[in-house]
Amino acid sequence: MKKLFTLMLMLLVAASFTGCGGGGGTTTENQTSSTTKIGILEYLNTNEQQFTGYVKKIVGNYSINIPNPQEYKFFSNLTSMQMALEAGQIDEMSALLPVARYMVDRNPKMQILEDYMTTGTNNYTKDGQALEFANDFCLAFTTQNTALKIAADAVVADMNKDGTLAKLTQTYITDLKANEEPAPVAFENIEGAETIKIAVTGDLPPFDYVNAEGKAAGFNTAFLAELGKRLHKNIELVKIDSGARAAALTSGQADVAFWTVVPVSQVIPANADKPDGIELSAPYYRSAIVHVALKKN
Repeated sequence: MKKLFTLMLMLLVAASFTGCGGGGGTTTENQTSSTTKIGILEYLNTNEQQFTGYVKKIVGNYSINIPNPQEYKFFSNLTSMQMALEAGQIDEMSALLPVARYMVDRNPKMQILEDYMTTGTNNYTKDGQALEFANDFCLAFTTQNTALKIAADAVVADMNKDGTLAKLTQTYITDLKANEEPAPVAFENIEGAETIKIAVTGDLPPFDYVNAEGKAAGFNTAFLAELGKRLHKNIELVKIDSGARAAALTSGQADVAFWTVVPVSQVIPANADKPDGIELSAPYYRSAIVHVALKKN
């Protein structure tokens, strides 16, 4: 039966890095009193109880049948969430679809739940609006760094227009094979140029990822390399947990951070994962959200 998951946004979980009301959902005769615990990368302006309430309302809005009540658990990074799944501390974990595929391709104990196998067309209503089970990827800045945000927005627009983002998506996500790791990305060193520090988790393959040799790799990293080149700025990566995104910005540890957001929602508040003082760029990528669980023996 169909289930629905919303994010990170995230993320989108963030999602990331990283910005629908009605009655209750129906149940089946086989419904039990047990609760399905679902891991998600933490929201910075919402607690676990509030997020669980948002999802319950969305389930009601769409009259979705679910076998058990759901309870969401926040994690500061993907690795700890995956460990919790393998230890039986949670029953499922939410993930961006490319991340989920990366994990299950390399771990035969895991599976993407078919109920969550969304496709591009499933991420939109008939009038073209995005549903809650998708995340947009953005860059985050403090409100004091508006000039850099405006410059980044212009670069994202150009990269969309000239097909660069589509090519990066094809190379680093679509064409990545099950036995391959995301390719390392080299950053240009522009002599005399300003350096901007960008916070990444290094924990979200095939998006931003630090490989066994300590080299940055993946789609987000390639996007950043192109961003720096077009802004004529050097890029320095700062590795953080997803839950430290806002703190890294407000403390000056980073100038920019990755963020994921729910594109359209009538339930989740716009500031659910965006504390005051944070601005988000135009989105540069959209991903479906799926659930991953251990295979049953």
